[in-house]
Amino acid sequence: MRSQKLGRVFADLHLHIGSTESGEAVKISASRNLTFRSIAQEAAHRKGIGLLGVIDCHSPGVQEDIASLLDTGEMEEIEGGGIRYRNTTILLGAEIEVRDAGCGPAHHLVYLPTFGAMCDFTVWMSRHMRNVNLSSQRIYVPSRVLQEEAKGRGGLFIPAHIFTPHKSLFGSCSDRLGDTLDPSGVDAVELGLSSDTAMAGWIPDLDELPFLTNSDAHSLAKIGREYNALLLKEPSFAEFALALKEREGRSIAANYGLNPLLGKYHRTYCLSCSSLAGAEAAAERCPACGSLKLVKGVMDRIEELGAKAGRTQLPAQDNRPPYIYQVPLEFVPGIGKVTLNKLLDRFGTEMAVLHTASREEIAGIAGDTAAAAIAAARDGKLQLNAGGGGRYGTVARS
Repeated sequence: MRSQKLGRVFADLHLHIGSTESGEAVKISASRNLTFRSIAQEAAHRKGIGLLGVIDCHSPGVQEDIASLLDTGEMEEIEGGGIRYRNTTILLGAEIEVRDAGCGPAHHLVYLPTFGAMCDFTVWMSRHMRNVNLSSQRIYVPSRVLQEEAKGRGGLFIPAHIFTPHKSLFGSCSDRLGDTLDPSGVDAVELGLSSDTAMAGWIPDLDELPFLTNSDAHSLAKIGREYNALLLKEPSFAEFALALKEREGRSIAANYGLNPLLGKYHRTYCLSCSSLAGAEAAAERCPACGSLKLVKGVMDRIEELGAKAGRTQLPAQDNRPPYIYQVPLEFVPGIGKVTLNKLLDRFGTEMAVLHTASREEIAGIAGDTAAAAIAAARDGKLQLNAGGGGRYGTVARS
């Protein structure tokens, strides 16, 4: 039998569930039409994403939905780990909030290889969590204990959106990786929507860790807002684990993420007057109104951490996969729901529109403005307005 060849698989590994099929809420802030089934269908049919990380699979209600899908044969659990729907595989994950003594809150992602392991993990978490049915709930154990429980079940442990000012490892929790976590038990870190590889390079603690770019989707439209290209033999938990360790030819081939300017928390923001602090972000007071109510932006926090660590020069990033600025179709001027559906009817998936369709083909359906914006995004020449304070940046209209 011929050995299976390595191929490129698009992967978005941070997706929320809004509700179960029976209508039970899971992620309160997410769209209710985000169910385990609808996520799989959207990724397989419209997005063109082969590996998904659904991080609310610890919820007993979601587990009932998964069991039903497995029982009917609509989906199947595969040998390498994960739940397969057509050509897409779903990794079973959980996002968990921890607050160690003397530190602020942080969110961490845990992925487990089998449905049985996730159900067992839920039993353990329910003894240390007030409402295990909901997403991103606080667990009342130290971060290192959570790591041990995840790793003991053969899982992967990945700190989530590590620089965002609310509930993240470096944004609100601590200054060093080792302050709350065992660095040897961290498999990768998720950069979040307001940072990229170069920015994260200022933090020495991250030098040996892989970077992931994921959407943190709260609606079907946001799936694939950020994603990764992985070199795998098949989309599965085992292959993903090999890619993180760069073993047997598996690897992260590329990170596709928003230009940090488009992120919601890129620059420091004043809660009193809603202005961005910009170049004066290091000030204690808002330069516009004098208020002390500032939310530190990701770029400004990274500069602060780099200075504390004594890093004065950005190290070479040659050993890392390329970070490719990706502008989701929903950000592109001239592409609304009707035009998006026409593009999908013509090219099949969003990945095909973003990566393979020619400018001329796109213009024939979406018009010259949209086609020019997609082409400029591919070349890294798109003009952007910075985001901050919970508001996304925007694509500048020409």
